[in-house]
Amino acid sequence: MKISRRHFLRSSGAIALGFMGLRTFLAQPVFGQVGQGYGDLIPDPNGILDLPEGFSYHVISRTGDVMDDGFRVPAAHDGMATFPASNGKTILVRNHELINSGSAFGARNELLGGVDQKLLYDAGKGRTPAAGGTTTLVYDTQTGQLQRHYLSLAGTLRNCAGGPTPWNSWISCEEAAVSGGFTRGDFTATKEHGYTFEVPASAKIDLVMPVPLKAMGRFFHEAVAVHPETSIVYQTEDRQDALIYRFIPLRPGELAAGGRLQALKIRGMKSVDTRNWKRQVIQVGEPMDVEWLDIENVESPRNDLRYQGFAKGASRFARGEGMWYDMNVVYFACTNGGARRAGQIWRYWPSPFEGTPEEDKQPGRIELFIEPNNSDLLENADNVTVAPWGDLILCEDGSGEQFIVGVTPGGSIYKFAKNSMNTSEFAGAAFSPDGSTLFVNIQSPGMTLAITGPWQGALGTVKPKGKLIATFGEVKGTELLQNYPNPFNPETWIPFRLGEDAHVEINIYSSSGELVRTLDLGYKRKGSYRRKSAAAYWDGQNDFGERVSSGIYFYQMQAGKSTAMKKLVVRK
Repeated sequence: MKISRRHFLRSSGAIALGFMGLRTFLAQPVFGQVGQGYGDLIPDPNGILDLPEGFSYHVISRTGDVMDDGFRVPAAHDGMATFPASNGKTILVRNHELINSGSAFGARNELLGGVDQKLLYDAGKGRTPAAGGTTTLVYDTQTGQLQRHYLSLAGTLRNCAGGPTPWNSWISCEEAAVSGGFTRGDFTATKEHGYTFEVPASAKIDLVMPVPLKAMGRFFHEAVAVHPETSIVYQTEDRQDALIYRFIPLRPGELAAGGRLQALKIRGMKSVDTRNWKRQVIQVGEPMDVEWLDIENVESPRNDLRYQGFAKGASRFARGEGMWYDMNVVYFACTNGGARRAGQIWRYWPSPFEGTPEEDKQPGRIELFIEPNNSDLLENADNVTVAPWGDLILCEDGSGEQFIVGVTPGGSIYKFAKNSMNTSEFAGAAFSPDGSTLFVNIQSPGMTLAITGPWQGALGTVKPKGKLIATFGEVKGTELLQNYPNPFNPETWIPFRLGEDAHVEINIYSSSGELVRTLDLGYKRKGSYRRKSAAAYWDGQNDFGERVSSGIYFYQMQAGKSTAMKKLVVRK
């Protein structure tokens, strides 16, 4: 069977415009449409956070609040993640981007006597310690109440972002590479800084012994994402001429035991500048194979790992910031990439043989996913997370008004919230494990907010109270989503959403329009079919059981009266 060329080009052309509408936004007129999201933002009578109709927030923690350990909530709330606790509770571990003031020990460090000095990574000669670190919060989404909060890491510098691990800990990153003798105000550093630290997600009050993870490199760390199958840690660097790193641990789940640090290189492009500042070197929406280069002297007394890597051929990026792993994809933000320096969002697909010699045969791939060049749509994305139903949630850190921006898997972009209090950045967006609550920080004056409402995700209705919640918002329409992994070999999953009950069939076509395979999924109920256990599965074979050749294919879903088409790539 062969579909008509006119129908095929019309369908695939619509896809292309949709992708352009999301990703490119170059200086030319906008292609595609900006999504409606949850509707217009309603001005907050309290002047803190504008939200769509039906949503509400409350402030659960502010700078200066007295915590359960007797210390104060530090200032400069930044990166954050959530973890499941017993009885349905949620644990949050939160960074504080501080240097010499605003710490948990009071304005004049009057509470410093209440902490064991051994638990301060850098006590600063005993008078003024490094002010950064983390706090841990225990929150009940059923009652909407903060149950406990305490200091969990102390004596570090500029803990900006980080990332959760699959073994329920938080990797906190120092965005500072200063040496002993560095002075700021009353603080004088007595140790090297520029490391990452691991903080267990514990509901019990516990100030951890600070152990720098030196093998992960010394540089201006920003964020990390962990590959759950291998424990490989991907890392961003917040410098104008940054690298993207990965750390392969000697023992999975034991980062302090050491490992190997590497930098990302786009294959076939030695020392390429991906920032696109002067010209469009990297095109939007084109996956590229990568290789990883070993980095030496990782403790880097001169803070020069990025120069070492670039000289070896590693790719240069524009201020790597937020990073998040979801469904075998690592998303990360380069906050001032692009011709207008409005930022970029990248995504990386790990190899099926990630971190092993076999990955050369089937390497990981990277793609410039979004490059706005239009601050009205998205300006300087920083922290990144993924909602339980697949939307990217981006925290802006631009020069003017600050928004939380959402991007749907289908390619629509929308404004979800606005900081109506000031122009301070949003940071640390993270959903509760039950999907009912979005937590986010406003860095200055330092507050954490819990947001609930009618999340229009994928799997039913989220209720902010009640027992186990397995659904995340009402499905409003039928939508075909991008297959994952993509590119792939030998198998892939095709997720979709149904706005109503329907018979579902997916047809896969070659680039010339020849029908390759029909996947008849039968009658399906309204809902989300995103996870592997529910999505359509294609084994890369045609209807005769023969393996298809590498190249570009198109898949078309027919669900009742709804039809949609997307592109996928089979690689060798």
